[in-house]
Amino acid sequence: MKEKQIKGKVWKFGSNVDTDQIIPAEYLVTGDSKELAKHAFEKVRLDFTKNVKHGDIIVADENFGCGSSREHAPRALIGAGVSCVVAKSFARIFFRNSINIGLPLVEADINASEGDILEIDFDKGILKNISIGEEYSFPPTPDFLQQLIDAGGLVKYTKQQIKK
Repeated sequence: MKEKQIKGKVWKFGSNVDTDQIIPAEYLVTGDSKELAKHAFEKVRLDFTKNVKHGDIIVADENFGCGSSREHAPRALIGAGVSCVVAKSFARIFFRNSINIGLPLVEADINASEGDILEIDFDKGILKNISIGEEYSFPPTPDFLQQLIDAGGLVKYTKQQIKK
C-alpha cells in the first residue's frame, strides 16, 4: 500500500467472519491472489465477487478473520481489490497474516453502512465516513509494521532489504 490515503465503498460484515467464509477451503490449492479472489465470500455473499471494485473497503464488527491460520484469506481480499479492512477487532493470526502480505487493517469501531464511502488517512490516523459526515481516529500502525505493508508484505520487504 504505497498510498497513505485511500477512499472506497463499504462492504459491511458482522462479527466472527472466519477464514472459511472469506475463502472456502476447497480453493486453497493455489496461492494466486487473482484466482482466490474469484471465490471470496462465495458461500456467504454471492454479490461480492461480481461487484467488488478496486479500492473498496470491508467494515466488520468483532473478531474478523477468526478460524484457521491461512494466509489465503487476506490474499483473496487483495486479489479482489480490497484496499483495507476496518473492524472493531481482528483475530490475531489474520492480523499478522494480513500485515505479512501487505493488506492494511484499521482497528476501529465506526458507524458505516453498506455502500457508504470512507476516506482513510493512515499518516494522520483519521477515518472519515463521507456519506454521513462522521470522523473517527485510530492509532497509527507502528512504523515497523507500516514498512512491511508499504513494501507489499514481508517477503517483498525482505527482498528489498537484501538488495540494500
